[in-house]
Amino acid sequence: LALENSLKVIFCIGESLEEREEGRMKDVVKTQLSGGLEDISKEELARIVIAYEPVWAIGTGKNATPQEAQEVHALIREELVRKYDQEAADSTSILYGGSVKPDNIEDLMKEKDLDGVLVGGASLEIDSFSSIVKKGLSVKR
Repeated sequence: LALENSLKVIFCIGESLEEREEGRMKDVVKTQLSGGLEDISKEELARIVIAYEPVWAIGTGKNATPQEAQEVHALIREELVRKYDQEAADSTSILYGGSVKPDNIEDLMKEKDLDGVLVGGASLEIDSFSSIVKKGLSVKR
């Protein structure tokens, strides 16, 4: 409906702590991704940003390590190649959104498949948010 009305979409996916601990993270993310993109064309995908937001990290102060986030982002990109093609996968922005803070932004942004971040609670404090923006932009990719 959002796409039909010329809106851009941020499509959020992510597993719970229980799902991660049970080793089901990949299956959960693949299922969410395939279900959410089921009737989406390659042209429509160009108006969608995908955000990996591990449920267990939202509002808990916990966050995925950069390597854990990269693993999921790479999985998402692989699934986009499978469903669409390499061009679509490469041009789709995939963001990380699990407890992004000034002390983890630089390491997160060094990961190959992280195109950016969604900042939650840390955006409510100007010094924290400003630091995230400055540090994030300073990472050489």
